[in-house]
Amino acid sequence: MSRLRVPGSFRDPSGFVFTREGELYRQVQTSYAPQFRRLIDSGLADALIGAGLLIPHRQTELVPAGEDGLLVIRPERVPFISYPYEWSFGQLRDAALATLRIAATALDYGMALKDASAYNIQFLDGKPLLIDTLSFDLYRPGEPWVAYRQFCQHFLAPLALMCYVDVRLSGLLRVHLDGIPLDLAAALLPLRARFNPLLYTHLFLHSRFQQRYAGSESGKARLPAVGEMAVRGLIDSLRGAVAARRLPSQKGTWTNYYQETNYTTAGLEHKQQFVEEYLAAAPPATVWDLGANDGHFSRLASSRGMQTVAFDGDPLVVEACYRRCAAEGDRHLLPLTLDLANPSPALGWAHTERASLLERGPADLVMALALIHHLAIGNNVPLPDIAAFLRRCGRRLIVEFVPREDSQVRRLLAAREDIFTDYTRAGFEAAFATHFAIRRVEPIRDSQRLLYLMDSCS
Repeated sequence: MSRLRVPGSFRDPSGFVFTREGELYRQVQTSYAPQFRRLIDSGLADALIGAGLLIPHRQTELVPAGEDGLLVIRPERVPFISYPYEWSFGQLRDAALATLRIAATALDYGMALKDASAYNIQFLDGKPLLIDTLSFDLYRPGEPWVAYRQFCQHFLAPLALMCYVDVRLSGLLRVHLDGIPLDLAAALLPLRARFNPLLYTHLFLHSRFQQRYAGSESGKARLPAVGEMAVRGLIDSLRGAVAARRLPSQKGTWTNYYQETNYTTAGLEHKQQFVEEYLAAAPPATVWDLGANDGHFSRLASSRGMQTVAFDGDPLVVEACYRRCAAEGDRHLLPLTLDLANPSPALGWAHTERASLLERGPADLVMALALIHHLAIGNNVPLPDIAAFLRRCGRRLIVEFVPREDSQVRRLLAAREDIFTDYTRAGFEAAFATHFAIRRVEPIRDSQRLLYLMDSCS
Protein backbone atom coordinates (compact mmCIF):
# COMPACT_ATOMS: atom_id res chain seq x y z
CA MET A 1 0.00 0.00 0.00
CA SER A 2 1.24 3.50 -0.80
CA ARG A 3 2.50 5.76 1.97
CA LEU A 4 1.66 9.44 1.85
CA ARG A 5 4.06 11.67 3.72
CA VAL A 6 2.34 14.38 5.76
CA PRO A 7 3.32 17.66 4.03
CA GLY A 8 4.29 19.48 7.24
CA SER A 9 6.62 16.70 8.40
CA PHE A 10 9.92 17.44 6.74
CA ARG A 11 12.00 19.58 9.08
CA ASP A 12 13.16 16.95 11.58
CA PRO A 13 15.88 14.54 10.36
CA SER A 14 14.98 12.20 13.25
CA GLY A 15 11.84 10.97 11.51
CA PHE A 16 8.68 11.85 9.64
CA VAL A 17 4.92 11.30 9.70
CA PHE A 18 2.99 9.52 6.96
CA THR A 19 -0.41 7.96 6.34
CA ARG A 20 -1.23 4.54 4.99
CA GLU A 21 -4.78 3.42 4.25
CA GLY A 22 -6.02 6.40 6.24
CA GLU A 23 -4.00 5.49 9.36
CA LEU A 24 -1.29 7.74 10.82
CA TYR A 25 2.29 6.53 11.35
CA ARG A 26 5.67 7.97 12.28
CA GLN A 27 8.93 6.59 10.96
CA VAL A 28 11.94 6.82 13.26
CA GLN A 29 15.29 7.17 11.47
CA THR A 30 18.44 5.27 12.41
CA SER A 31 20.15 8.53 13.35
CA TYR A 32 17.68 8.86 16.25
CA ALA A 33 18.20 5.32 17.58
CA PRO A 34 20.12 6.25 20.79
CA GLN A 35 17.57 8.90 21.77
CA PHE A 36 14.57 6.72 20.99
CA ARG A 37 15.95 3.79 22.98
CA ARG A 38 16.61 6.07 25.95
CA LEU A 39 13.10 7.52 25.66
CA ILE A 40 11.58 4.04 25.86
CA ASP A 41 14.03 2.15 28.09
CA SER A 42 14.36 4.90 30.70
CA GLY A 43 10.62 4.95 31.27
CA LEU A 44 10.26 8.59 30.19
CA ALA A 45 7.72 7.78 27.47
CA ASP A 46 5.60 5.76 29.87
CA ALA A 47 5.79 8.50 32.51
CA LEU A 48 4.69 11.23 30.10
CA ILE A 49 1.94 9.11 28.55
CA GLY A 50 0.69 8.18 32.01
CA ALA A 51 0.59 11.87 32.96
CA GLY A 52 -1.37 12.74 29.81
CA LEU A 53 1.51 14.81 28.44
CA LEU A 54 2.64 12.68 25.46
CA ILE A 55 0.58 11.11 22.68
CA PRO A 56 0.34 7.33 23.21
CA HIS A 57 1.92 5.18 20.51
CA ARG A 58 2.72 1.56 19.75
CA GLN A 59 5.45 0.01 17.64
CA THR A 60 4.28 -1.61 14.42
CA GLU A 61 5.56 -4.36 12.17
CA LEU A 62 5.71 -2.05 9.16
CA VAL A 63 9.02 -2.09 7.34
CA PRO A 64 10.61 1.41 7.38
CA ALA A 65 11.00 3.16 4.06
CA GLY A 66 14.56 3.80 2.80
CA GLU A 67 17.94 2.73 4.11
CA ASP A 68 17.87 5.18 7.04
CA GLY A 69 14.66 3.87 8.58
CA LEU A 70 14.86 2.27 12.02
CA LEU A 71 11.25 1.43 12.86
CA VAL A 72 7.66 2.66 12.49
CA ILE A 73 5.34 3.62 15.34
CA ARG A 74 1.64 4.34 15.26
CA PRO A 75 0.59 7.29 17.44
CA GLU A 76 -2.98 7.81 18.58
CA ARG A 77 -4.73 10.13 16.17
CA VAL A 78 -5.93 13.56 17.30
CA PRO A 79 -9.52 14.09 16.08
CA PHE A 80 -8.96 17.69 14.96
CA ILE A 81 -5.62 19.41 14.41
CA SER A 82 -5.65 23.00 15.65
CA TYR A 83 -2.99 25.69 15.59
CA PRO A 84 -1.76 28.22 18.18
CA TYR A 85 -3.18 31.18 16.27
CA GLU A 86 -6.63 29.58 16.73
CA TRP A 87 -6.27 28.98 20.47
CA SER A 88 -7.70 31.10 23.23
CA PHE A 89 -5.45 32.69 25.84
CA GLY A 90 -6.14 29.86 28.29
CA GLN A 91 -5.33 27.21 25.71
CA LEU A 92 -2.00 28.81 24.84
CA ARG A 93 -1.18 29.23 28.53
CA ASP A 94 -2.05 25.61 29.34
CA ALA A 95 -0.03 24.42 26.35
CA ALA A 96 2.96 26.44 27.61
CA LEU A 97 2.71 24.98 31.11
CA ALA A 98 2.41 21.46 29.66
CA THR A 99 5.56 22.07 27.60
CA LEU A 100 7.48 23.14 30.70
CA ARG A 101 6.27 20.09 32.66
CA ILE A 102 7.51 17.88 29.84
CA ALA A 103 10.88 19.65 29.80
CA ALA A 104 11.31 19.24 33.57
CA THR A 105 10.23 15.58 33.50
CA ALA A 106 12.64 14.81 30.69
CA LEU A 107 15.56 15.94 32.86
CA ASP A 108 14.51 13.42 35.51
CA TYR A 109 15.23 10.67 32.98
CA GLY A 110 18.46 12.02 31.56
CA MET A 111 16.89 13.63 28.51
CA ALA A 112 16.20 17.16 27.30
CA LEU A 113 13.26 18.57 25.36
CA LYS A 114 14.91 19.83 22.19
CA ASP A 115 11.77 21.34 20.62
CA ALA A 116 9.43 23.76 22.38
CA SER A 117 7.30 24.55 19.34
CA ALA A 118 3.66 25.30 20.07
CA TYR A 119 2.83 23.32 16.92
CA ASN A 120 4.03 20.16 18.68
CA ILE A 121 1.15 20.54 21.14
CA GLN A 122 -2.42 19.44 20.37
CA PHE A 123 -5.56 19.16 22.44
CA LEU A 124 -6.83 15.64 23.10
CA ASP A 125 -9.66 14.90 25.53
CA GLY A 126 -9.70 18.59 26.39
CA LYS A 127 -6.05 18.75 27.50
CA PRO A 128 -2.78 19.79 25.82
CA LEU A 129 -0.22 17.11 25.07
CA LEU A 130 2.93 16.65 23.00
CA ILE A 131 2.39 14.89 19.67
CA ASP A 132 6.04 14.86 18.57
CA THR A 133 7.52 11.70 20.09
CA LEU A 134 10.92 12.58 18.64
CA SER A 135 11.28 15.93 20.43
CA PHE A 136 13.79 14.58 22.95
CA ASP A 137 17.57 14.47 22.99
CA LEU A 138 20.10 12.99 25.39
CA TYR A 139 20.85 15.45 28.17
CA ARG A 140 24.48 16.56 28.06
CA PRO A 141 25.74 18.15 31.28
CA GLY A 142 26.89 21.71 30.79
CA GLU A 143 24.63 22.49 27.85
CA PRO A 144 21.90 25.17 28.12
CA TRP A 145 18.30 24.41 27.25
CA VAL A 146 18.38 24.53 23.47
CA ALA A 147 14.63 25.21 23.17
CA TYR A 148 14.67 28.32 25.38
CA ARG A 149 14.38 30.89 22.59
CA GLN A 150 11.71 28.86 20.81
CA PHE A 151 9.63 28.63 23.97
CA CYS A 152 9.82 32.38 24.54
CA GLN A 153 8.79 33.14 20.95
CA HIS A 154 6.00 30.56 20.71
CA PHE A 155 4.51 30.97 24.17
CA LEU A 156 5.77 33.71 26.46
CA ALA A 157 5.82 36.57 23.92
CA PRO A 158 2.25 36.06 22.65
CA LEU A 159 0.90 35.50 26.16
CA ALA A 160 2.49 38.75 27.36
CA LEU A 161 1.12 40.67 24.37
CA MET A 162 -2.37 39.26 24.93
CA CYS A 163 -2.26 40.33 28.59
CA TYR A 164 -0.62 43.74 28.34
CA VAL A 165 -1.80 44.99 24.94
CA ASP A 166 -4.73 43.18 23.30
CA VAL A 167 -5.96 39.60 23.34
CA ARG A 168 -6.27 39.71 19.54
CA LEU A 169 -2.50 39.96 19.14
CA SER A 170 -2.36 36.16 19.27
CA GLY A 171 -3.11 36.56 15.56
CA LEU A 172 0.55 37.52 15.09
CA LEU A 173 1.30 33.80 15.40
CA ARG A 174 -0.47 33.35 12.07
CA VAL A 175 2.07 35.69 10.48
CA HIS A 176 5.13 34.50 12.41
CA LEU A 177 4.99 30.70 12.25
CA ASP A 178 8.34 30.41 14.03
CA GLY A 179 6.98 32.39 16.96
CA ILE A 180 6.71 36.13 17.57
CA PRO A 181 10.21 37.68 17.30
CA LEU A 182 11.33 38.90 20.70
CA ASP A 183 12.39 42.30 19.42
CA LEU A 184 8.89 42.80 18.00
CA ALA A 185 7.29 41.72 21.28
CA ALA A 186 9.58 44.06 23.23
CA ALA A 187 8.68 46.97 20.96
CA LEU A 188 4.93 46.35 21.31
CA LEU A 189 4.81 45.78 25.05
CA PRO A 190 4.15 48.84 27.23
CA LEU A 191 6.73 50.27 29.61
CA ARG A 192 5.04 48.75 32.66
CA ALA A 193 5.83 45.24 31.35
CA ARG A 194 9.50 45.99 31.95
CA PHE A 195 8.86 46.25 35.67
CA ASN A 196 7.92 42.57 35.78
CA PRO A 197 11.27 40.90 36.62
CA LEU A 198 10.49 37.63 34.82
CA LEU A 199 9.28 39.31 31.65
CA TYR A 200 12.21 41.70 31.74
CA THR A 201 14.61 38.76 31.89
CA HIS A 202 12.99 36.38 29.42
CA LEU A 203 11.72 38.89 26.87
CA PHE A 204 13.51 42.23 27.07
CA LEU A 205 17.02 41.10 28.04
CA HIS A 206 16.65 37.99 25.90
CA SER A 207 15.75 40.20 22.94
CA ARG A 208 18.83 42.37 23.48
CA PHE A 209 21.03 39.30 23.66
CA GLN A 210 19.57 38.03 20.38
CA GLN A 211 20.15 41.34 18.63
CA ARG A 212 23.66 41.65 19.98
CA TYR A 213 24.76 38.25 18.70
CA ALA A 214 22.53 38.00 15.64
CA GLY A 215 24.49 36.34 12.86
CA SER A 216 27.52 35.88 15.11
CA GLU A 217 29.12 32.45 15.30
CA SER A 218 30.59 33.44 18.64
CA GLY A 219 27.20 33.79 20.31
CA LYS A 220 26.96 30.17 21.33
CA ALA A 221 30.63 29.96 22.23
CA ARG A 222 30.28 32.83 24.71
CA LEU A 223 27.71 30.91 26.76
CA PRO A 224 29.30 29.36 29.85
CA ALA A 225 28.67 25.77 30.87
CA VAL A 226 25.30 25.44 32.55
CA GLY A 227 24.61 22.85 35.22
CA GLU A 228 21.43 20.83 35.45
CA MET A 229 20.20 22.84 38.42
CA ALA A 230 20.52 26.02 36.37
CA VAL A 231 18.48 24.47 33.55
CA ARG A 232 15.82 23.45 36.06
CA GLY A 233 15.90 26.95 37.51
CA LEU A 234 15.33 28.40 34.04
CA ILE A 235 12.34 26.13 33.46
CA ASP A 236 10.92 27.03 36.89
CA SER A 237 11.40 30.71 36.17
CA LEU A 238 9.55 30.38 32.86
CA ARG A 239 6.79 28.49 34.63
CA GLY A 240 6.40 31.41 37.01
CA ALA A 241 6.33 33.89 34.13
CA VAL A 242 3.61 31.93 32.33
CA ALA A 243 1.52 31.04 35.39
CA ALA A 244 1.35 34.70 36.43
CA ARG A 245 -0.21 35.80 33.15
CA ARG A 246 -3.89 36.71 33.43
CA LEU A 247 -6.21 38.42 30.98
CA PRO A 248 -7.66 41.69 32.26
CA SER A 249 -11.36 41.50 33.03
CA GLN A 250 -13.33 42.53 29.96
CA LYS A 251 -16.36 41.56 27.90
CA GLY A 252 -16.30 40.44 24.30
CA THR A 253 -18.60 41.72 21.58
CA TRP A 254 -20.93 38.76 21.98
CA THR A 255 -20.39 37.88 25.65
CA ASN A 256 -24.10 38.27 26.51
CA TYR A 257 -25.45 37.24 23.11
CA TYR A 258 -28.42 35.17 24.27
CA GLN A 259 -29.46 37.78 26.82
CA GLU A 260 -29.25 40.66 24.36
CA THR A 261 -30.97 39.10 21.33
CA ASN A 262 -34.71 38.68 20.91
CA TYR A 263 -34.95 35.02 21.93
CA THR A 264 -37.55 34.47 24.62
CA THR A 265 -36.94 31.69 27.12
CA ALA A 266 -39.47 29.56 25.25
CA GLY A 267 -37.83 30.39 21.91
CA LEU A 268 -34.36 29.43 23.09
CA GLU A 269 -35.68 26.18 24.57
CA HIS A 270 -37.49 25.40 21.31
CA LYS A 271 -34.30 25.96 19.32
CA GLN A 272 -32.37 23.72 21.70
CA GLN A 273 -35.04 21.01 21.43
CA PHE A 274 -34.76 21.03 17.63
CA VAL A 275 -31.00 20.51 17.79
CA GLU A 276 -31.26 17.83 20.48
CA GLU A 277 -33.86 15.87 18.53
CA TYR A 278 -31.69 15.73 15.46
CA LEU A 279 -28.52 14.81 17.36
CA ALA A 280 -30.41 11.94 18.98
CA ALA A 281 -32.07 10.75 15.75
CA ALA A 282 -28.98 10.77 13.51
CA PRO A 283 -25.88 11.02 15.73
CA PRO A 284 -22.90 12.48 13.84
CA ALA A 285 -19.36 11.46 14.78
CA THR A 286 -17.95 14.97 14.21
CA VAL A 287 -19.61 18.37 14.58
CA TRP A 288 -18.48 21.87 13.64
CA ASP A 289 -20.40 24.67 15.34
CA LEU A 290 -19.69 27.81 13.30
CA GLY A 291 -20.27 31.04 15.19
CA ALA A 292 -20.63 29.04 18.39
CA ASN A 293 -20.44 31.95 20.84
CA ASP A 294 -19.96 30.46 24.32
CA GLY A 295 -20.60 26.91 23.09
CA HIS A 296 -24.17 26.58 24.40
CA PHE A 297 -25.28 24.47 21.42
CA SER A 298 -21.85 22.88 20.95
CA ARG A 299 -22.23 21.25 24.35
CA LEU A 300 -25.43 19.56 23.22
CA ALA A 301 -23.23 17.54 20.87
CA SER A 302 -20.11 17.12 23.02
CA SER A 303 -22.20 15.93 25.98
CA ARG A 304 -23.25 13.02 23.77
CA GLY A 305 -19.64 12.05 23.09
CA MET A 306 -19.49 13.66 19.64
CA GLN A 307 -16.16 15.24 18.69
CA THR A 308 -17.17 18.88 18.47
CA VAL A 309 -15.24 21.96 17.41
CA ALA A 310 -16.77 25.30 18.43
CA PHE A 311 -15.57 28.20 16.28
CA ASP A 312 -16.14 31.87 17.06
CA GLY A 313 -14.46 35.09 16.04
CA ASP A 314 -14.62 36.69 19.51
CA PRO A 315 -11.52 35.53 21.46
CA LEU A 316 -13.12 36.40 24.80
CA VAL A 317 -16.18 34.19 24.35
CA VAL A 318 -13.87 31.42 23.12
CA GLU A 319 -11.81 31.86 26.28
CA ALA A 320 -14.96 31.62 28.39
CA CYS A 321 -15.99 28.48 26.54
CA TYR A 322 -12.56 26.90 27.11
CA ARG A 323 -12.59 27.74 30.81
CA ARG A 324 -16.00 26.11 31.18
CA CYS A 325 -14.82 23.01 29.27
CA ALA A 326 -11.82 22.72 31.58
CA ALA A 327 -13.92 23.20 34.71
CA GLU A 328 -16.51 20.63 33.64
CA GLY A 329 -14.02 18.15 32.20
CA ASP A 330 -15.59 18.22 28.74
CA ARG A 331 -13.37 15.80 26.78
CA HIS A 332 -15.13 16.21 23.43
CA LEU A 333 -15.38 19.97 22.88
CA LEU A 334 -12.58 22.02 21.36
CA PRO A 335 -13.24 25.82 21.29
CA LEU A 336 -11.24 27.76 18.70
CA THR A 337 -10.98 31.37 17.58
CA LEU A 338 -11.81 31.76 13.89
CA ASP A 339 -13.06 34.61 11.72
CA LEU A 340 -15.30 32.85 9.21
CA ALA A 341 -14.96 35.76 6.80
CA ASN A 342 -11.20 35.11 6.85
CA PRO A 343 -10.74 31.49 7.99
CA SER A 344 -7.35 29.92 8.62
CA PRO A 345 -5.57 29.43 5.28
CA ALA A 346 -2.93 26.91 4.29
CA LEU A 347 0.37 28.30 5.59
CA GLY A 348 4.07 27.56 5.77
CA TRP A 349 6.48 26.15 3.24
CA ALA A 350 4.78 25.59 -0.15
CA HIS A 351 1.44 26.35 1.58
CA THR A 352 1.37 22.83 3.03
CA GLU A 353 2.82 22.92 6.58
CA ARG A 354 -0.36 24.16 8.23
CA ALA A 355 -3.66 23.00 6.74
CA SER A 356 -6.49 25.36 5.94
CA LEU A 357 -9.80 25.04 7.74
CA LEU A 358 -11.43 23.25 4.82
CA GLU A 359 -8.52 20.84 4.47
CA ARG A 360 -9.26 19.68 8.01
CA GLY A 361 -12.86 18.80 7.16
CA PRO A 362 -15.46 17.91 6.27
CA ALA A 363 -17.43 17.35 9.46
CA ASP A 364 -20.40 15.02 9.59
CA LEU A 365 -22.60 17.87 10.79
CA VAL A 366 -22.23 21.65 10.63
CA MET A 367 -24.30 23.94 12.85
CA ALA A 368 -24.67 27.50 11.58
CA LEU A 369 -27.01 29.05 14.13
CA ALA A 370 -27.68 32.81 13.98
CA LEU A 371 -24.72 33.12 11.61
CA ILE A 372 -25.95 33.64 8.06
CA HIS A 373 -27.02 37.29 8.51
CA HIS A 374 -23.58 38.19 9.89
CA LEU A 375 -21.88 36.77 6.79
CA ALA A 376 -24.42 37.96 4.23
CA ILE A 377 -25.10 41.45 5.59
CA GLY A 378 -22.21 42.09 7.97
CA ASN A 379 -19.56 40.88 5.49
CA ASN A 380 -21.33 41.21 2.10
CA VAL A 381 -20.92 37.51 1.28
CA PRO A 382 -23.56 36.41 -1.27
CA LEU A 383 -25.93 33.69 -0.10
CA PRO A 384 -24.87 31.25 -2.86
CA ASP A 385 -21.23 31.62 -1.75
CA ILE A 386 -22.18 30.96 1.86
CA ALA A 387 -24.07 27.83 0.85
CA ALA A 388 -21.12 26.58 -1.22
CA PHE A 389 -18.72 27.19 1.67
CA LEU A 390 -20.92 25.38 4.19
CA ARG A 391 -21.22 22.43 1.81
CA ARG A 392 -17.42 22.14 1.81
CA CYS A 393 -17.44 22.32 5.62
CA GLY A 394 -19.79 19.41 6.22
CA ARG A 395 -22.15 16.77 4.91
CA ARG A 396 -25.24 17.76 6.89
CA LEU A 397 -26.38 21.13 8.12
CA ILE A 398 -28.51 22.70 10.83
CA VAL A 399 -28.83 26.33 9.80
CA GLU A 400 -30.85 29.26 11.12
CA PHE A 401 -32.28 31.95 8.90
CA VAL A 402 -32.81 35.33 10.57
CA PRO A 403 -35.13 37.49 8.41
CA ARG A 404 -34.60 41.17 7.79
CA GLU A 405 -37.51 42.00 10.13
CA ASP A 406 -35.49 40.64 13.07
CA SER A 407 -33.93 43.22 15.41
CA GLN A 408 -30.43 41.83 14.86
CA VAL A 409 -30.67 42.24 11.08
CA ARG A 410 -32.11 45.72 11.50
CA ARG A 411 -29.14 46.55 13.70
CA LEU A 412 -26.74 45.45 10.98
CA LEU A 413 -28.60 47.54 8.40
CA ALA A 414 -28.94 50.63 10.61
CA ALA A 415 -25.74 52.33 9.49
CA ARG A 416 -25.60 51.23 5.86
CA GLU A 417 -27.56 51.14 2.63
CA ASP A 418 -29.78 48.09 2.26
CA ILE A 419 -28.43 46.57 -0.96
CA PHE A 420 -29.35 43.01 0.01
CA THR A 421 -32.44 42.50 -2.14
CA ASP A 422 -31.99 38.72 -2.28
CA TYR A 423 -31.79 38.40 1.50
CA THR A 424 -35.23 36.83 1.80
CA ARG A 425 -36.49 33.41 2.78
CA ALA A 426 -37.02 32.55 -0.89
CA GLY A 427 -33.52 33.78 -1.79
CA PHE A 428 -32.00 31.83 1.08
CA GLU A 429 -33.75 28.59 0.16
CA ALA A 430 -32.89 28.96 -3.53
CA ALA A 431 -29.20 29.53 -2.75
CA PHE A 432 -28.95 26.54 -0.44
CA ALA A 433 -31.00 24.23 -2.67
CA THR A 434 -28.07 24.12 -5.09
CA HIS A 435 -25.97 22.26 -2.53
CA PHE A 436 -28.41 20.84 0.00
CA ALA A 437 -31.74 19.08 0.15
CA ILE A 438 -34.01 20.71 2.73
CA ARG A 439 -35.39 17.99 5.04
CA ARG A 440 -37.19 20.05 7.64
CA VAL A 441 -38.12 23.67 8.39
CA GLU A 442 -39.09 24.73 11.91
CA PRO A 443 -40.20 28.25 12.91
CA ILE A 444 -38.62 29.18 16.25
CA ARG A 445 -41.25 29.92 18.85
CA ASP A 446 -41.86 33.60 19.70
CA SER A 447 -39.73 34.82 16.77
CA GLN A 448 -39.65 35.12 12.99
CA ARG A 449 -36.52 32.99 12.78
CA LEU A 450 -36.44 29.64 10.98
CA LEU A 451 -34.40 26.51 11.61
CA TYR A 452 -33.52 24.26 8.70
CA LEU A 453 -32.25 20.72 8.59
CA MET A 454 -30.40 19.97 5.34
CA ASP A 455 -28.46 17.11 3.76
CA SER A 456 -25.86 17.61 1.06
CA CYS A 457 -27.02 16.81 -2.46
CA SER A 458 -23.98 14.65 -3.21
